[in-house]
Amino acid sequence: MLYRDFATTEELDAQYDLTRTVPDVEVYARFYAEESDKLRGEIDHRLGVPFGPTLAEHVDVYPAGEGAPVLVYVHGGYWRSRTGREFGFVARGPHERGAAVVAANYALCPAVTMDEIVRQTRAAVAWTYKNAASFGGDPERLYVAGHSAGAHLAMMLLSTDWAGGYGLPADIVKGVTAVSGIYDLAPLPYTFLQPQLQLGWDQVRRNSPIEHIPQSAPPLLISYGSKEPTEFARQSEEYLATWRAQGLDGELLVLPDKNHYDVIDGFLNPESLLCSSVLARMGLE
Repeated sequence: MLYRDFATTEELDAQYDLTRTVPDVEVYARFYAEESDKLRGEIDHRLGVPFGPTLAEHVDVYPAGEGAPVLVYVHGGYWRSRTGREFGFVARGPHERGAAVVAANYALCPAVTMDEIVRQTRAAVAWTYKNAASFGGDPERLYVAGHSAGAHLAMMLLSTDWAGGYGLPADIVKGVTAVSGIYDLAPLPYTFLQPQLQLGWDQVRRNSPIEHIPQSAPPLLISYGSKEPTEFARQSEEYLATWRAQGLDGELLVLPDKNHYDVIDGFLNPESLLCSSVLARMGLE
């Protein structure tokens, strides 16, 4: 077996090649890009704010007034595609309830390694904590949400040594929402993704969140859509079980009739099941 009960690459690709699960993935990409452009025509925003030395290291900021809690959103794309700009739409629902949103961007594989993407995501959150006041945000109410690859990256934040690595308080992140993520990278070297991800086993071990459950952590919300592949459901539920076994606070939210791509459209509506759950954890019910 290559991984668990999977004997072939074809069997794994049937679970992890998400483009096979919908008729046309670009329908969702176009919709989210259009919704993001529409939102930017309606609310204040600051695009391309650098947090690191390379062009990819920037954030898009959607302020929401003085003293607003801050939600850092980490986009998906299997670590090899998409940008934070395309997912600005996730600010709509939170913004309507008074939350500022920071959409983080990062460099992509194979130009950089998984290690570097994790580092950049941590740097984006550190920048947000240090600079939240510059756009009216409250650094002591900083939350993170991520989808797909972004959910993996959000979870990697929870094993960050904020004090030793950044000189910041250990508890800068007050809560995390991870939607449709991969928390064990071990199957990926056997899939169609490997030519671009170029994962060595050392990287797999370093960057699999399930191998790095922290001893203490903020509340966690794990979510996935009922129409997603069974491996995504298993990865989510297995991670949550391991998390809870450590005595940590975690909840599961299965979104009915949602596939891997429309599972995040709830961010457009503050009263949706997903967005209201995120907002409740931010004290914005």
